[in-house]
Amino acid sequence: MPHPRTILITGASSGLGHAFLTHYSSLSPQPTIHALDIHIPAQSTSRFSTVTFWKVDITSTSELQDLSAKLQEQGTKVDLLIHCAGIRGLVPNVREAEESRDTKPAETWEVMDHATFMKTVEVNTWGTFNVLKCLIPLLKFTPTTDESHEEPEARPKAIVLSSRMGSMTAYTEGGGYAYRASKAALNAVVRGFVVDVPEVTFLLLHPRKVETGLVPWREEGARRIEDVIGDCLETIEKADSSWSGRFVDPWGNDIAW
Repeated sequence: MPHPRTILITGASSGLGHAFLTHYSSLSPQPTIHALDIHIPAQSTSRFSTVTFWKVDITSTSELQDLSAKLQEQGTKVDLLIHCAGIRGLVPNVREAEESRDTKPAETWEVMDHATFMKTVEVNTWGTFNVLKCLIPLLKFTPTTDESHEEPEARPKAIVLSSRMGSMTAYTEGGGYAYRASKAALNAVVRGFVVDVPEVTFLLLHPRKVETGLVPWREEGARRIEDVIGDCLETIEKADSSWSGRFVDPWGNDIAW
């Protein structure tokens, strides 16, 4: 399968989004890459001089619609969307006071508050819906009637980073209320798009527990990004239209809902 010609990555300034950006910008020939983030460090724009950066808040419909309109005016057609932007959902004052560098005390039912819960849902769930709703016009697949007998054009892909923490079946430890709820709802949102927009291949990808910078320390059991990115890339590459709607781990194995 040929490499995608145009890629759009959200959350591209850090964590897995930055790792995907680094990989795809190293390809030769390099695809056209649009990188979205709410914060864009100056070192990113200088390091990735051939990448177009957009400062966008994924919870803002107007900002995403403006971006979509600009790219449509340019005739941009996105072959691969990788949605990485998200937050962890820890109660800020508890996280900041946690000396043991453990996330669990900052996401129990006793400490969880309305502001933290709703912000997590706003970014992780609404943000995902908002990204897909506003950017799908850039992804819509139009089959050609070309009779040249060339290889048919592949359907565009929307890869959404989810988490096993959003699995009801795997929910055996308790805790993690805001993050788990936001990811379970994210899964439901993407499944809706699978039904309503069959022209696009949607994949929910759990990258494993990774050291992404969503918390200011390395969580117990978290893998280094360089140890998981290769498997994620292979799974993204082999995913085709028959995979649309699946919820998988980095190796493409199904995760129970």
